[in-house]
Amino acid sequence: MRRSAQIRWRLIAAIVIPVFGAMARIRITRGSLPAKGPFIISPNHYSEIDPIVMGIVVWKLRRTPRFFAKASLFRVPGLGTLMRCTGQIPVERNSSVKTSEPLDAAKILTSQGSGLIVYPEGTLTKDADMWPMKGKLGAMRMALQSDIPLFPAAHWGTHKLMGRYSTKITVIPRSQIHVIVGQEMDLSVYRGKPVTTELLERATEDLMHHIAALVGELRGENPPAKLHDGRGEKVRG
Repeated sequence: MRRSAQIRWRLIAAIVIPVFGAMARIRITRGSLPAKGPFIISPNHYSEIDPIVMGIVVWKLRRTPRFFAKASLFRVPGLGTLMRCTGQIPVERNSSVKTSEPLDAAKILTSQGSGLIVYPEGTLTKDADMWPMKGKLGAMRMALQSDIPLFPAAHWGTHKLMGRYSTKITVIPRSQIHVIVGQEMDLSVYRGKPVTTELLERATEDLMHHIAALVGELRGENPPAKLHDGRGEKVRG
């Protein structure tokens, strides 16, 4: 990363981490990320404040957090400049380009040796008990087609700070958020084969069960054997 970009990130972290720390304590129970080179980290998702939590986690693990972000946000004066300066990756919502976006992002990761936080569910979970749902294929497509290490991750406790589908932040009492970053996922059984939709679906199902197992570890519960398929009305709470 260029020195100027690193300085910007340090300034952002110096502001965001103390402010967030006054509202919630983040405890990384277990996990690490490679010291250099590209990586993808895929966590569960059940609160709108999750990206801030995972951004702080990645920073605390001595890597720079990057996300997919809607391309329209890059056109907002001021915000767009900030997002470009911090290396966020634009995603167009035009369905005709969606299939190429994971490959384009993978090229950026490998060329810059950077990492990316990708929520494989693509939205907040609709499972009534807040277990992970079935995932979309983008994270796994990047990992397999570009040989990028993929790390499942889980956190639990953000719903006490900001409830699902809520914009209200509850700061009293101070929330406790626990995080696990799993070991790099072993994708050897999938590598060296044509990256078909069927293969991606099997590999993504494997990823989501890895994430669910980590969530279960944090919750002290067993995850469901069958994950929510993501269809139907969103669940409140």
